[in-house]
Amino acid sequence: MAIMNGAELLVRSLMASDIEVCFGNPGTSEMHFLAALDQIDGLRSVLCLFEGVATGAADGYARMMGKPAATLTHLGPGLANGLANLHNARRARSPVVNIVGDHATYHRQYDSPLTSDVEAVASTFSDWVRSTSSPSSLASDTADVVLAARTPPGRVASLILPADIAWTASPDAVDIRPNWPAPANVPDERIAEAATVLKGPAKSLLYMTDKALSDRGLNAASRIAQATGADLMTPISNARIERGAGRVAIGRLPYPVEQARAALEPYHHIILVGAAEPVAFFAYPDQPSRLATEGTTCLELASADEDLPEALERLAERVGSDQVLPKHEALERPAAPTGSLASDKIAIAVAHHLPENAIVVDESISTGRHFFPFTKASAPHTWLQIIGGAIGTGLPLAVGAGVACPDRKILSLQADGSAMYTVQALWTQAREGLDVTTVILSNRAYAILQGEMAKVGVADPGPTGRRMMSLDDPPLDWVALAKGMGIGAIATDDAAAFCRALGEGLATPGPFLIEAQL
Repeated sequence: MAIMNGAELLVRSLMASDIEVCFGNPGTSEMHFLAALDQIDGLRSVLCLFEGVATGAADGYARMMGKPAATLTHLGPGLANGLANLHNARRARSPVVNIVGDHATYHRQYDSPLTSDVEAVASTFSDWVRSTSSPSSLASDTADVVLAARTPPGRVASLILPADIAWTASPDAVDIRPNWPAPANVPDERIAEAATVLKGPAKSLLYMTDKALSDRGLNAASRIAQATGADLMTPISNARIERGAGRVAIGRLPYPVEQARAALEPYHHIILVGAAEPVAFFAYPDQPSRLATEGTTCLELASADEDLPEALERLAERVGSDQVLPKHEALERPAAPTGSLASDKIAIAVAHHLPENAIVVDESISTGRHFFPFTKASAPHTWLQIIGGAIGTGLPLAVGAGVACPDRKILSLQADGSAMYTVQALWTQAREGLDVTTVILSNRAYAILQGEMAKVGVADPGPTGRRMMSLDDPPLDWVALAKGMGIGAIATDDAAAFCRALGEGLATPGPFLIEAQL
């Protein structure tokens, strides 16, 4: 039997479990892993200059590929830098495999400066955590971490590798799991109960997310809606939606509590398809946390770990929609906008230019809340959103989507404040030559917080409050920031100029950035 070190066995085991990409920011404890990448072909390594970029990129990759990438981070502090986007990945139900280097087992007792409880750090935002205890268990531990990540509906799994196990000789004994678990089928009684509600006289809503927003799920939901008079809606944030011409359009629940309650008021029954009961994002004085009208029943058709499209297809058959075709959008390309630049004109320009099969990554926050209606009949595309609420995910998601789908154009719609959390992702886009056009929505403020302050009862913030929500002293220069990381960029406050720049960016391969000055 051949002998290799633990790091080489780890790389071979990851590849045997169909891990093809590693987004990493390594340190001293991970040097043998890097050496193994040089010795073994087949695992693409992507350097990220901040761990939050690595974890966010793994999320974007998983959303597009339906399988995990690996991340590589350095000890507890390095992993901690990536936790916010692991929170988003968990909320997106993205499978992610974290490989976390740790001090050598015999070195921990000396409490050197970077010593921490890595398992505790990992467990905060992981569904599964293990620390490899010996070279003999490394192969099975690696197979287990991938299996955990691929367990429906998709989980964040973390494997901690002490440095001495990485450099210790290990037997060449890759462990391979025979197959990945499939989502469970929904019991017949839940299908029957939902069908009874839908065929009754009261108004019903199919409240859908996750895999229900695939083409297959949306087609079945559209047939149900037409056969029963039910409506379709998604939460405000979703991991992935297939949208555009030739597909079923679906609206989102509004973010503001008053608007959300008004949108849900007509319904006596809310049928949950992979979604939880709709609740407010935050608590506000004198506002309810639950958004459905009192007396409305919430009925779970299928949970996130079950086969959502299959459940919808069975439900469609049960309500008698055999002869009903899904209602698809016809292609619409609005005329190019003119005049001063504003959020609606950005949306019109996107609808005007969006190429077929593009991937839109949306972390537009407050500016982009109205982008959805303008683009529902654009060329067919995939839409990824911030989900989980931890800002700083958009630019990394675009990295992951670009690595996963090099044949598809990525359009990143990015709020300026949250972009600064993970601005290093632009460097990775340039280094990897990713086909990403980034639009920075530059209102030079944490605009969402200005609205939130009023909602929590602070009607008129003072100078300190206003300063803490302002990004204009000094103003961020996105053209300079992009060019400093190797990306061409322009800035404009004119709608026609923005529309031309967007068209050029989308038509030209490689990364490009537009600062849309609002």
